[in-house]
Amino acid sequence: MLRLFCFISLCWVTFFSVAQDAQVAPEVSYPPDIHSDNLPDVTHSAKEWLDRLKELVSNNNFEARFVVYRIGGDAAPYLWRHGLMSDGPDMEQLNLQNGPGKEFIRVGDRISVFEPDTHPYSVFGESINGPIPWALLKNQSRLYDAYQFILVGRSRVAGKPAKQIRVVSEDGSRYSYQIWLDEESGMLLKMNMTDSQGNVLEQIQMLGFSVTSQPHSYFSKVNNEKLPRVMSQPDGIITDNGWEVGYLPKGMQEVSQEIRRLAETNKTVEHHLYSDGLVDVSVYLESVQASFNKDFALRNGVTTFLSRVVNGAQVTVIGEIPPQTAQAIAASVKRK
Repeated sequence: MLRLFCFISLCWVTFFSVAQDAQVAPEVSYPPDIHSDNLPDVTHSAKEWLDRLKELVSNNNFEARFVVYRIGGDAAPYLWRHGLMSDGPDMEQLNLQNGPGKEFIRVGDRISVFEPDTHPYSVFGESINGPIPWALLKNQSRLYDAYQFILVGRSRVAGKPAKQIRVVSEDGSRYSYQIWLDEESGMLLKMNMTDSQGNVLEQIQMLGFSVTSQPHSYFSKVNNEKLPRVMSQPDGIITDNGWEVGYLPKGMQEVSQEIRRLAETNKTVEHHLYSDGLVDVSVYLESVQASFNKDFALRNGVTTFLSRVVNGAQVTVIGEIPPQTAQAIAASVKRK
C-alpha cells in the first residue's frame, strides 16, 4: 500500500479526559444456538475468555455498533458486520459513520478500502485492522510475548455482567489496556487505553450487537467483480540507505520495509513498519542533508510524533506509544 510521508506541523495538543463509562447499555440479541442457557460456565482464565471472543467474531454472523472516544478528538461511531456466506468466503464490513465516512469491505483475504478524496483500492489481508486491533480479536497468541493478560474479576459495563481483563506491557514500554468481555457471549463491551498514571487516553464502547443465524442482507448486495483491483506493489527497492534500528519494545516485529523517492525533493526516505499486534510504529529514515535537520516531539491525542538527527539520519518515529519509548527507538538508530 502506498504511504505518504507527510511533513508534520509543530503544535502541542492539550489533553482532555475521556468519559470513563458510557451510560447507554449495549443492546444485545442472540440466535437460539448462542442463548445463555447453552453457554459454558463463566469461570475461565483470561486466555480462555479471549478464545471465546475469537470464536464469536470468527464463526458467527453478527452486527455491532461501537463508538471510539479519543482525547482531543470527537467521538467516532462505527458499524461492524461479519457474515458467513454459504456460497463463498466469509465477509466483513467496517464503516465509519460520521462525516463523509470511510468503509472497509473484506471478502475472504481481499480488503477493499473506500474513503473520501482517494481512489478506491484493495489489498490482501486476513482481517480488517480497525480501532479494535485484529490480533486481539483473532490472533491473541501473537500478543502473549509482549503483554500479560490478567483476569481482574467480574465487573459491570452499563448494567451488564462482564469479565474484566488487564493487558500490561511486559517491559513497560507501551500503554496498558483494560478490556471488558460480555459474560453471556464473550463479545468485547469496552476497551480502555491508559497511561502509566491510569489516565484513559482512548476508550472503545460497544453500543449494541446482535448475533444472527443468517448473514446480514448487506453482504448479498456486494458484487465481488466490481470491487477495486488489488494494488500492485512496486517492482524492486532503491538501494538500502544503510541504517538499522537497534531497539524495539518486546514482542514488536518488523512488518514491512520500503525505500521510496519523495516527489517534492527527489530524495529517498526509508520506511520501517513495526507491530506487536496491538500497536503499530512507523520509523522514517532520511539522510540529514535531505531532511528538516530539526528536532521536535509532540503528541496528538494518543499518537507520538518525534523527529531527531541521529548518526547522520533524520529519524522520525510515529506511533501510539509513550514519548520516552519513541525517544529510545530513535536514539538506537545506527549505521549498519
